[in-house]
Amino acid sequence: MALKPEPTVSFQSVQYVLRVLETISNHRGGVTEEQIARETGLPPAHLAPMLDMLRSEGYVEQVTDGAYGIGDSLVLLGSGHEQQRAIEEKIQATLTELRDSVGAAVYVSRYIDGEVRITQYADGPLTPKVNEYVDFRFAAHASAVGKCLLTQLDRDGRRDHLSRHKITRFTSRTITSEQLLFSKLDSQPATVPVLDLQEYAVGTVCAAVPLTAGAAVGCLALSMPVEHAHRLRSAADALNRSAAPMALSLTL
Repeated sequence: MALKPEPTVSFQSVQYVLRVLETISNHRGGVTEEQIARETGLPPAHLAPMLDMLRSEGYVEQVTDGAYGIGDSLVLLGSGHEQQRAIEEKIQATLTELRDSVGAAVYVSRYIDGEVRITQYADGPLTPKVNEYVDFRFAAHASAVGKCLLTQLDRDGRRDHLSRHKITRFTSRTITSEQLLFSKLDSQPATVPVLDLQEYAVGTVCAAVPLTAGAAVGCLALSMPVEHAHRLRSAADALNRSAAPMALSLTL
């Protein structure tokens, strides 16, 4: 399925991060931040927070004062047949931490073979996942997950999806006009979370941010009861900050 031509912020971040990881892996004895900046062409103002993120995720470690080497997480992810299991475990651990920090159920969704699929999630007694009373595959036009995935498709891709999954009204807030839906998707800024304010289910609000790297289309999302809607914006901002390391895990 074709993607919109402009890359998302997550995609750009992942490409820069991969460049940094490649540079560090080429220096087995460790490499300084200044050398990484020279070899990657990234300005120090961008590189410093990226290295902090990679350290917190375990992808790099500070081997000596001022020098960086490959971390345990990256070594584990490269261990042959165990790679997929290691990636899933790392994503699940990240989702669990994110659930606890934002106080909401969180999800990773992918657009696979023309369908919306929730691939992993983390919920709990105080952060219940949304009641999937209608399969998410049939609700892309109404859910934050679905709309976020559709923003990453071109118009032909969206039309193909809606030709197979007709627009249906779920609540009084559901968009039922294809023209209006496409207009909202086209005007959605890449850096702003996609929201679902009781469009899929009465009593539930959701947010989603893209996880785009290469040809893959995915998103990171959260849901919470409508009585917690006053926390949605801050929770969505936290979700956005977690997008780049999550996209990196999916890419590796």
